[in-house]
Amino acid sequence: MVLKLKPRLYLNRNLQIIFALTLMGVMGVVSITPAFPLIIEHFNINYKQVGLLITAFTLPGIFLTPVLGVLADLLGRKTVLVPSLFLFALAGFMCSQADSFNELLILRFIQGIGGASLGSLNVTLIGDLFSGPERATAMGYNASVLSIGTAAYPVIGGSLGMIGWNFPFYFPLMAVPLGLTVTFLLKNPLIKSEDSLLLHLRGTISSLSDKRVLGLFLLNILTFMILYGSYLTYFPIKLEETFGSKSFFIGLVISSSSITTAITAAQLGKLSRRFDHERLLLFSFALYALSLLLIPFMQHAYMMFLPAMIFGFAQGINIPNIQTMLVNMAPVQHRGAFMSINGMVLRIGQTLGPMVAGLFYMMGGIKFAFFGGAILAGLMILVVIFTLKSPDEQS
Repeated sequence: MVLKLKPRLYLNRNLQIIFALTLMGVMGVVSITPAFPLIIEHFNINYKQVGLLITAFTLPGIFLTPVLGVLADLLGRKTVLVPSLFLFALAGFMCSQADSFNELLILRFIQGIGGASLGSLNVTLIGDLFSGPERATAMGYNASVLSIGTAAYPVIGGSLGMIGWNFPFYFPLMAVPLGLTVTFLLKNPLIKSEDSLLLHLRGTISSLSDKRVLGLFLLNILTFMILYGSYLTYFPIKLEETFGSKSFFIGLVISSSSITTAITAAQLGKLSRRFDHERLLLFSFALYALSLLLIPFMQHAYMMFLPAMIFGFAQGINIPNIQTMLVNMAPVQHRGAFMSINGMVLRIGQTLGPMVAGLFYMMGGIKFAFFGGAILAGLMILVVIFTLKSPDEQS
């Protein structure tokens, strides 16, 4: 029966638009990381400074994502999404025209304002449009599409980076036609809360009091600290510094991880029926640790595909699993705010990741950036043990 459901769901136009939003949300970081060595050279900055390009983009989401989620509940999803897409496109393109690194950071911050809602309202829309087995299937598909994007963008971004450091920043212009598509073609249920702002905030806070919800939020913080710190910031630097790899090859290695994630995430429904959520999470965190511990010991550039693919396997199990659990826990009338707070949590992890990995780097060189990530993966196992003791969630 599930096999009959998937092709029909795949062709749903609303879901395809959500896929496009997901691709846009992930574009802001992974399309430019292969060009980091070129940006370092162009602006004459160091390895630690280049990580600020991620931090500047993700920082606005920490403060704005919950606000935008509340507005999406009170005013409607499109009212928030469409202006966000246009701002994301304009500021992203202007990054390509920056004359100094400080100007580039300011423009990345503005682009981050536009991108703040994209990574949470896409999942919110899945919760609005689908339920039961369809919701879990749609969530797995969405995670696969996200991974396809993170596979394609580094290769394309790396290729464009070979033309010039600023060419990957042309990508965000794709958000303009997407904004028009959302305006005229997205047919989502008009979900608006009738509560006052104060009552709505109280209801949202009450729905977040569950220990399991807080545990899942913490797991998301740690996940994205590892992803945006040890992996997306220092993995490209490791390839360039140790093996002299060019941006195109760096993009290929990162893409191998994302392809593995896409294949794995598409099997979420099958995995969830065979294993409980807690067990899947524990397995994924062990894979994170293994991947990060292997990276410093690889002797040749082509060997780096192995830890990259192990990392991708972990992502494919972890990310859609946590998202499905959270959407199932979110009350309908507070879903936008609930999932946007999760988006804020992700932004915290994205923002802290390069900083924390940078501290580990300062302590003992680049290998410590990966050892520190492995320590965080071990901490995630403890979070599961102490906050998710009763994994009874059903998709």
